[in-house]
Amino acid sequence: MAKNTKEDRSTALYEAVLDLRDADEARRFFEDLCSPTELRSMERRFDVARMLLQNKVYTEILEKTGTSSATISRVRRNIIDNGAGGAMKDLILRNGPADKEGHN
Repeated sequence: MAKNTKEDRSTALYEAVLDLRDADEARRFFEDLCSPTELRSMERRFDVARMLLQNKVYTEILEKTGTSSATISRVRRNIIDNGAGGAMKDLILRNGPADKEGHN
């Protein structure tokens, strides 16, 4: 049996994400796919990215998310400033950088 290439596996995951119908189904999908710790980490990083795009200061982000200043710096450096093609920033700006409670 031939092994799938890394690209095949990655493409299948991303295509599955695109087929999710709504936020509830997406939440259930990621809860099935990720450990609670992994999911919490991704959610916090996304919250941090949104807050950074709202020009929130590190202390406020740390207080609201419980994320360390090192993680906040990493999110800024890796996702906002030098992200993989800027997809995270584009998505957040397209939907409006809402606050943690989901308000614009």
